[in-house]
Amino acid sequence: MPSVLLTDSISFELGALEPWPSDVKLYQPYEVEQILLQDQANSLAVQVFLRMCGLEFQVEMRSNAEHMSPSGKLPFIKCGAFVVADLDPIGINLTDHLDAAQKADMRAYMSLANNILGNAELYISWCDENVLNEVTCPRYGSVYSWPLNTLLTWRKQKQVTKKLTALGWITKTLDEVYEDVDHCCNALSERLGNHLYFFNDRCTELDAVVFGHVFTLLTTPLPDNRLASIVRSYPNLVEACQFLEKAFFQKPTANTTDGDSDNFN
Repeated sequence: MPSVLLTDSISFELGALEPWPSDVKLYQPYEVEQILLQDQANSLAVQVFLRMCGLEFQVEMRSNAEHMSPSGKLPFIKCGAFVVADLDPIGINLTDHLDAAQKADMRAYMSLANNILGNAELYISWCDENVLNEVTCPRYGSVYSWPLNTLLTWRKQKQVTKKLTALGWITKTLDEVYEDVDHCCNALSERLGNHLYFFNDRCTELDAVVFGHVFTLLTTPLPDNRLASIVRSYPNLVEACQFLEKAFFQKPTANTTDGDSDNFN
């Protein structure tokens, strides 16, 4: 990400703004027609994090959101004169109740979730032929006319392939990717235990990151539902995800009862 975008001074000033601006906007692609696995996971993670912090924002969907982002990363936030992507540059955290060792553990688990689940989402989207042809290409190119839709999709695939090659993922088989996802979910499940939050029964950035990935893997229709099946084999992760969805995304109604959500069926 360009240093001119995410300097320490920008991060500090953005996090120090008092009060939080009323015109903050989060930009992402259209959810149904266009957004892909990793972008959806990242967008949900940032949204739930901002809600955990009690910060107001508006979601703005744009067909060219990826090209609007100076870094190419999604989602990105426009806050006054600042434009940032990811959680860290926002300059706000939910870790004051953690000691140094717990903060290090949280960062390690965030890295695990993003590196394994995030790369798996990229691999499934761009390297699995069935998903590529049935989901990724139609979605990614849906807002462009021919031949631009084909050219931009081809260019994006090359970018992702180059990244996965550098990370050593391009030589993995599909079964190996699923195995990595299973191991990652197992580690997260063991850390979560019988709690709804990962640390001290209070939400942290890790809860937001895991929510984004788990919700996306559970609810995104794919030709093969193996990813969702792996996540469902860890009921405590699913329960925590349902809890956060209800707490931060669902508006209570007179008819709402426990278990009403259909998003995970």
